[in-house]
Amino acid sequence: MTLAFIAFSRLAFSDPAPVVVCYPGGPVSEEDANKAMSAMLGVVERVGGWPAQTFSSAFSSDVEGCKTLLKEKKPSFAITSLGIFLDQRQNLHLEPVVQPKMRGGSTEQFHLVAVKGRFASLDDLKGKLVGGTVFEESEFIRRVVFAGKLDPEKDFSLKPSKQAIRALRALDKGELDAILLNGQQFAALASLPLTHELDSVFTSAPIPLMGLVANQETSTLEERNRFARALSDMCKDTDGKKLCELFAIDAFVPASLPAIQPAITLWDKGR
Repeated sequence: MTLAFIAFSRLAFSDPAPVVVCYPGGPVSEEDANKAMSAMLGVVERVGGWPAQTFSSAFSSDVEGCKTLLKEKKPSFAITSLGIFLDQRQNLHLEPVVQPKMRGGSTEQFHLVAVKGRFASLDDLKGKLVGGTVFEESEFIRRVVFAGKLDPEKDFSLKPSKQAIRALRALDKGELDAILLNGQQFAALASLPLTHELDSVFTSAPIPLMGLVANQETSTLEERNRFARALSDMCKDTDGKKLCELFAIDAFVPASLPAIQPAITLWDKGR
Protein backbone atom coordinates (compact mmCIF):
# COMPACT_ATOMS: atom_id res chain seq x y z
CA MET A 1 0.00 0.00 0.00
CA THR A 2 1.58 3.29 -1.08
CA LEU A 3 1.89 6.40 1.08
CA ALA A 4 -0.16 8.29 -1.52
CA PHE A 5 -3.01 5.76 -1.20
CA ILE A 6 -2.86 6.07 2.60
CA ALA A 7 -3.07 9.86 2.27
CA PHE A 8 -6.05 9.57 -0.10
CA SER A 9 -7.79 7.15 2.26
CA ARG A 10 -7.33 9.60 5.11
CA LEU A 11 -8.86 12.40 3.02
CA ALA A 12 -11.85 10.29 2.08
CA PHE A 13 -12.69 8.18 5.11
CA SER A 14 -11.15 9.54 8.31
CA ASP A 15 -10.81 12.70 10.35
CA PRO A 16 -10.27 15.98 8.48
CA ALA A 17 -6.83 16.07 6.86
CA PRO A 18 -4.66 18.75 8.46
CA VAL A 19 -3.40 21.68 6.42
CA VAL A 20 -0.58 23.28 8.41
CA VAL A 21 -0.40 27.06 8.06
CA CYS A 22 2.86 28.80 8.98
CA TYR A 23 3.10 32.60 9.23
CA PRO A 24 6.28 33.26 11.23
CA GLY A 25 6.38 36.61 12.99
CA GLY A 26 2.77 37.43 12.23
CA PRO A 27 0.55 39.31 14.72
CA VAL A 28 -2.49 37.09 14.12
CA SER A 29 -3.66 34.93 17.02
CA GLU A 30 -3.99 31.18 16.55
CA GLU A 31 -7.75 31.39 17.15
CA ASP A 32 -8.31 34.16 14.59
CA ALA A 33 -6.03 32.50 12.05
CA ASN A 34 -7.79 29.15 12.31
CA LYS A 35 -11.18 30.85 11.90
CA ALA A 36 -9.99 32.56 8.72
CA MET A 37 -8.39 29.37 7.43
CA SER A 38 -11.51 27.35 8.24
CA ALA A 39 -13.52 29.75 6.08
CA MET A 40 -10.93 29.55 3.31
CA LEU A 41 -10.77 25.76 3.38
CA GLY A 42 -14.57 25.63 3.34
CA VAL A 43 -14.54 27.52 0.05
CA VAL A 44 -11.73 25.31 -1.29
CA GLU A 45 -13.74 22.19 -0.41
CA ARG A 46 -16.87 23.49 -2.14
CA VAL A 47 -15.06 24.81 -5.23
CA GLY A 48 -12.91 21.68 -5.46
CA GLY A 49 -15.82 19.28 -4.99
CA TRP A 50 -14.68 17.81 -1.66
CA PRO A 51 -17.15 17.00 1.12
CA ALA A 52 -17.39 19.59 3.89
CA GLN A 53 -14.75 19.22 6.63
CA THR A 54 -12.39 17.24 4.40
CA PHE A 55 -9.63 19.54 5.66
CA SER A 56 -8.80 21.26 8.94
CA SER A 57 -6.19 23.90 9.69
CA ALA A 58 -3.37 24.01 12.24
CA PHE A 59 -1.68 27.42 12.55
CA SER A 60 1.52 28.75 14.08
CA SER A 61 3.27 32.14 13.91
CA ASP A 62 6.42 30.70 15.46
CA VAL A 63 9.20 29.06 13.42
CA GLU A 64 9.80 26.22 15.86
CA GLY A 65 6.05 25.84 16.32
CA CYS A 66 5.68 25.48 12.55
CA LYS A 67 8.37 22.80 12.43
CA THR A 68 6.70 20.92 15.27
CA LEU A 69 3.31 21.03 13.53
CA LEU A 70 4.81 19.81 10.27
CA LYS A 71 6.56 16.96 12.09
CA GLU A 72 3.59 15.91 14.22
CA LYS A 73 0.71 16.46 11.78
CA LYS A 74 2.56 15.10 8.74
CA PRO A 75 0.29 17.08 6.39
CA SER A 76 0.04 16.30 2.70
CA PHE A 77 -0.57 20.03 2.13
CA ALA A 78 0.70 23.13 3.93
CA ILE A 79 0.64 26.88 3.47
CA THR A 80 4.05 28.20 4.41
CA SER A 81 6.40 31.10 4.18
CA LEU A 82 9.26 30.79 1.72
CA GLY A 83 11.67 30.40 4.64
CA ILE A 84 9.81 27.43 6.11
CA PHE A 85 9.55 25.84 2.67
CA LEU A 86 13.30 26.19 2.09
CA ASP A 87 14.17 24.85 5.53
CA GLN A 88 11.84 21.84 5.36
CA ARG A 89 11.93 21.20 1.60
CA GLN A 90 14.23 18.19 1.62
CA ASN A 91 13.16 16.63 4.93
CA LEU A 92 9.46 16.69 4.02
CA HIS A 93 9.78 16.27 0.24
CA LEU A 94 7.98 19.56 -0.34
CA GLU A 95 6.88 20.74 -3.75
CA PRO A 96 5.45 24.22 -4.45
CA VAL A 97 1.88 23.96 -5.78
CA VAL A 98 0.51 27.50 -6.06
CA GLN A 99 1.71 31.00 -5.26
CA PRO A 100 -0.40 34.03 -4.36
CA LYS A 101 -0.47 36.91 -6.79
CA MET A 102 -0.43 40.20 -4.90
CA ARG A 103 -0.30 43.72 -6.29
CA GLY A 104 0.03 42.22 -9.76
CA GLY A 105 2.96 39.89 -9.11
CA SER A 106 4.14 36.76 -7.31
CA THR A 107 7.36 38.24 -5.95
CA GLU A 108 8.17 40.79 -3.29
CA GLN A 109 11.16 42.80 -2.21
CA PHE A 110 12.33 43.44 1.33
CA HIS A 111 13.26 46.99 2.30
CA LEU A 112 15.47 48.15 5.15
CA VAL A 113 14.05 51.59 5.85
CA ALA A 114 15.27 54.47 7.98
CA VAL A 115 14.53 58.17 8.38
CA LYS A 116 15.49 59.77 5.08
CA GLY A 117 19.04 61.08 4.97
CA ARG A 118 20.15 59.49 8.23
CA PHE A 119 22.02 56.49 6.79
CA ALA A 120 23.64 56.20 3.36
CA SER A 121 24.42 52.48 3.23
CA LEU A 122 24.18 49.12 4.99
CA ASP A 123 27.64 49.67 6.45
CA ASP A 124 26.32 52.76 8.25
CA LEU A 125 23.71 50.57 9.97
CA LYS A 126 26.11 47.98 11.36
CA GLY A 127 25.75 47.83 15.12
CA LYS A 128 22.58 49.93 15.04
CA LEU A 129 19.19 49.05 16.52
CA VAL A 130 17.05 47.40 13.83
CA GLY A 131 13.48 46.18 14.25
CA GLY A 132 10.77 44.41 12.26
CA THR A 133 8.47 41.40 12.26
CA VAL A 134 10.49 39.37 9.76
CA PHE A 135 13.42 38.45 12.00
CA GLU A 136 11.53 35.42 13.31
CA GLU A 137 13.06 33.73 10.24
CA SER A 138 16.60 34.93 10.80
CA GLU A 139 18.23 32.26 8.63
CA PHE A 140 15.97 33.12 5.71
CA ILE A 141 16.80 36.81 6.13
CA ARG A 142 20.53 36.05 6.24
CA ARG A 143 20.68 33.53 3.40
CA VAL A 144 18.06 34.82 0.97
CA VAL A 145 17.09 38.43 1.71
CA PHE A 146 20.67 39.58 2.28
CA ALA A 147 22.04 36.81 0.01
CA GLY A 148 24.62 35.81 2.63
CA LYS A 149 26.34 39.20 2.51
CA LEU A 150 25.20 40.25 5.98
CA ASP A 151 24.24 38.43 9.16
CA PRO A 152 21.52 40.42 10.97
CA GLU A 153 22.14 38.67 14.30
CA LYS A 154 25.81 39.65 14.21
CA ASP A 155 25.77 42.91 12.27
CA PHE A 156 22.71 44.55 13.86
CA SER A 157 21.40 45.00 17.36
CA LEU A 158 18.02 43.37 16.73
CA LYS A 159 14.71 44.32 18.31
CA PRO A 160 12.09 42.03 16.70
CA SER A 161 8.43 43.01 16.85
CA LYS A 162 5.11 41.22 16.36
CA GLN A 163 3.52 44.30 14.79
CA ALA A 164 5.05 46.32 11.95
CA ILE A 165 3.04 49.44 12.85
CA ARG A 166 4.45 49.43 16.36
CA ALA A 167 8.00 49.14 15.02
CA LEU A 168 7.38 51.96 12.53
CA ARG A 169 6.12 54.24 15.29
CA ALA A 170 9.25 53.44 17.29
CA LEU A 171 11.36 54.32 14.24
CA ASP A 172 9.44 57.58 13.81
CA LYS A 173 10.15 58.47 17.46
CA GLY A 174 13.86 57.70 17.11
CA GLU A 175 13.69 54.59 19.30
CA LEU A 176 14.93 52.44 16.40
CA ASP A 177 17.50 53.20 13.73
CA ALA A 178 15.90 51.12 10.96
CA ILE A 179 13.24 48.50 10.21
CA LEU A 180 13.24 45.61 7.75
CA LEU A 181 9.87 45.38 5.99
CA ASN A 182 8.45 42.76 3.64
CA GLY A 183 6.71 43.81 0.44
CA GLN A 184 3.21 44.05 1.88
CA GLN A 185 4.37 46.13 4.85
CA PHE A 186 6.40 48.44 2.62
CA ALA A 187 3.43 48.98 0.29
CA ALA A 188 1.37 50.19 3.26
CA LEU A 189 3.88 52.88 4.26
CA ALA A 190 2.26 55.61 2.17
CA SER A 191 -0.97 55.33 4.15
CA LEU A 192 0.65 55.78 7.57
CA PRO A 193 0.66 59.17 9.35
CA LEU A 194 4.35 59.32 10.23
CA THR A 195 6.20 62.50 11.22
CA HIS A 196 9.40 61.70 9.31
CA GLU A 197 9.87 60.70 5.69
CA LEU A 198 11.38 57.24 5.38
CA ASP A 199 13.78 55.95 2.76
CA SER A 200 15.12 52.53 1.76
CA VAL A 201 18.74 52.02 2.74
CA PHE A 202 18.64 48.52 1.22
CA THR A 203 16.27 46.76 -1.18
CA SER A 204 16.51 43.04 -1.79
CA ALA A 205 16.32 41.30 -5.14
CA PRO A 206 12.81 40.11 -6.07
CA ILE A 207 11.89 37.14 -3.86
CA PRO A 208 9.07 34.72 -4.71
CA LEU A 209 5.93 34.66 -2.61
CA MET A 210 5.14 31.21 -1.25
CA GLY A 211 1.69 29.68 -0.92
CA LEU A 212 0.54 26.07 -0.96
CA VAL A 213 3.14 23.32 -0.84
CA ALA A 214 2.65 19.55 -0.91
CA ASN A 215 4.51 16.52 0.39
CA GLN A 216 5.26 14.62 -2.80
CA GLU A 217 5.37 11.29 -0.96
CA THR A 218 1.96 11.54 0.76
CA SER A 219 0.00 13.25 -2.02
CA THR A 220 -0.70 12.21 -5.59
CA LEU A 221 -0.25 14.37 -8.66
CA GLU A 222 -4.02 14.26 -9.12
CA GLU A 223 -4.61 15.56 -5.58
CA ARG A 224 -2.04 18.34 -6.04
CA ASN A 225 -3.60 19.41 -9.32
CA ARG A 226 -7.08 19.31 -7.80
CA PHE A 227 -6.05 21.50 -4.86
CA ALA A 228 -4.29 23.88 -7.25
CA ARG A 229 -7.41 24.19 -9.41
CA ALA A 230 -9.57 24.83 -6.34
CA LEU A 231 -7.30 27.64 -5.15
CA SER A 232 -7.06 29.07 -8.66
CA ASP A 233 -10.87 29.28 -8.76
CA MET A 234 -11.26 30.52 -5.18
CA CYS A 235 -10.83 34.24 -5.86
CA LYS A 236 -13.49 34.01 -8.61
CA ASP A 237 -16.03 32.57 -6.16
CA THR A 238 -18.38 35.01 -4.41
CA ASP A 239 -17.35 34.00 -0.88
CA GLY A 240 -13.79 33.21 -1.90
CA LYS A 241 -13.35 36.67 -3.42
CA LYS A 242 -14.10 38.26 -0.03
CA LEU A 243 -11.38 36.13 1.58
CA CYS A 244 -8.90 36.95 -1.17
CA GLU A 245 -9.59 40.65 -0.67
CA LEU A 246 -9.16 40.25 3.09
CA PHE A 247 -5.67 38.83 2.55
CA ALA A 248 -4.89 41.31 -0.29
CA ILE A 249 -4.55 38.42 -2.76
CA ASP A 250 -5.40 39.06 -6.42
CA ALA A 251 -5.36 35.39 -7.38
CA PHE A 252 -3.58 32.08 -6.86
CA VAL A 253 -1.38 30.97 -9.76
CA PRO A 254 0.61 27.78 -10.46
CA ALA A 255 3.96 27.86 -8.68
CA SER A 256 6.96 28.58 -10.89
CA LEU A 257 9.90 26.40 -9.85
CA PRO A 258 12.34 28.35 -12.10
CA ALA A 259 11.30 31.54 -10.26
CA ILE A 260 11.83 29.85 -6.87
CA GLN A 261 15.11 28.15 -7.80
CA PRO A 262 17.38 31.19 -7.12
CA ALA A 263 16.08 31.26 -3.53
CA ILE A 264 16.72 27.52 -3.20
CA THR A 265 20.27 28.04 -4.47
CA LEU A 266 20.91 30.88 -2.00
CA TRP A 267 19.50 28.81 0.86
CA ASP A 268 21.62 25.76 0.07
CA LYS A 269 24.71 27.91 -0.45
CA GLY A 270 24.26 29.46 2.99
CA ARG A 271 24.37 26.16 4.93
